[in-house]
Amino acid sequence: MIKILKNFFENKDSSQNDTNQNLELLCGLMIEAANSDGNIDTLEVNKIKGILVDIFEENLNEVNIYLEKAIQNSNNSNSLFYYTSQINKNYSDKKKLLLIETLWEIVLSDGKVHDYESSLIRRLSGLLYISDVNSGNAKKKALDKINKKS
Repeated sequence: MIKILKNFFENKDSSQNDTNQNLELLCGLMIEAANSDGNIDTLEVNKIKGILVDIFEENLNEVNIYLEKAIQNSNNSNSLFYYTSQINKNYSDKKKLLLIETLWEIVLSDGKVHDYESSLIRRLSGLLYISDVNSGNAKKKALDKINKKS
């Protein structure tokens, strides 16, 4: 799953590959997900930091800078819109649908779908101009992948 997200942000549709913008989008979306229950705790921030440094091989200092910005921006009701508008500008519909599928896979991986998690994905789908039908299909694909791994 993490590899899919990494590839998603590395394979930007525009010719310019801006690593800092990718890191900003990753930090922002991960902090938004962590904040979907209204609270960002230290364990969540450390988990995000670990993923970005260990798996995405990002520089720790840059991760700290962008995470701090994302945390500060998380109280802004428009922050999710900012991140999704950047994705809308730079990525194809196919990649945006892949992002939603990956997020569903993450949400479904623990066997439970909490209201705040499904609400976040519904909001993201709407902001990324993905229909409820396509989001539902992405959820089914994610569930199929999880069931095949079991």
